[in-house]
Amino acid sequence: MLIQEVALSEYAPNNFRKTVKPLLELLAAVPTVVYGFFALIVVTPFLQGIIPNLSGFNSLSAGIVMGIMIIPFISSLSEDALHAVPYSLREASYGMGATKLQTAFKVAVPAASSGIIVSVILAISRAIGETMIVAIAAGQQPRFTFNPTVPVETITAYIVQVSLGDVQHDSIEYRTIFAAGITLFVFTFLLNTISYRIRKKFRQRYE
Repeated sequence: MLIQEVALSEYAPNNFRKTVKPLLELLAAVPTVVYGFFALIVVTPFLQGIIPNLSGFNSLSAGIVMGIMIIPFISSLSEDALHAVPYSLREASYGMGATKLQTAFKVAVPAASSGIIVSVILAISRAIGETMIVAIAAGQQPRFTFNPTVPVETITAYIVQVSLGDVQHDSIEYRTIFAAGITLFVFTFLLNTISYRIRKKFRQRYE
């Protein structure tokens, strides 16, 4: 993915960049329920042709499609970070005899590393809070397992299931959604804090 962003920022003509970047951002606007049905109807049958014992609901197809979903998010932010690197740094690199490839990976990428790392962390936090893809494609069977071929249930899907009204109000099961929500909040808060500190650290280094 980094090679793709370097190619788009450093090598692609401006007209091509102005055409491709809005298309990537358009993919980020696709509703997640569409991604969920795509995982269930397209990705899962394809994987079942490769893995015969794969369940109809599984975390593997949901994870693959979730990875596809966050690609435009990472690509857009990373490309913006690379494009924001001052051209004077590139000119200085060329003046030292560096090639365009060396300048891209040894000057532009390190200078934009804070934005690239932050985009990845923010995309991960976005994936942690995703509900519809995993609720549709991964099933709703809570189990602790590292096997991606079986149905699972994420924290967000569990909150949705309990909140639908099937569980008695004020019961222990109902109150667990608050604990699940706090856990989800802590995870996303930590990731956002880490991304902020990384961005601050690298910005101070290159200022």
